[in-house]
Amino acid sequence: MTDNRRRSSRKRITAVQTSSVHGRGLFALRNVAAGRHIGVYEGRRYGADDERARDPRLVYAFRLSDGTVIDGCEGGNESRHINHSCEPNCAAYEVEHKDGSLAIVIETLRLVRRGEELSLDYALDVDQADKGDFPCCCAASRCRGTMVAA
Repeated sequence: MTDNRRRSSRKRITAVQTSSVHGRGLFALRNVAAGRHIGVYEGRRYGADDERARDPRLVYAFRLSDGTVIDGCEGGNESRHINHSCEPNCAAYEVEHKDGSLAIVIETLRLVRRGEELSLDYALDVDQADKGDFPCCCAASRCRGTMVAA
């Protein structure tokens, strides 16, 4: 079986749809078990000192431990639409490939029901910023009111 045929025979588990949290979000098309790999966060990579244009109202960037940033706004995939929640059902992990390159993978933390929006706790680390500059709209029962790390 060719690689293309294998890819087309896989059932998609997520789709981008309108979100009540913010703009568009990533939603489960079927029940997704805890610990399931959702995907790799993709986008343009910037070095620690590279200048980049960005919209401060949108958070599509992941900072890696080596100081580089993956900007999902440029060349990203559907994982960039995973919205923030103070009670997330997914987590993002940094992994190192055999060649030493770093990547961000997204996995479910618990069973995600069909139709449920996937979410991450952004836990933003912002220097000298007011937490009010990054309000949270998740409506979780334990919402901390900000996307900034507690």
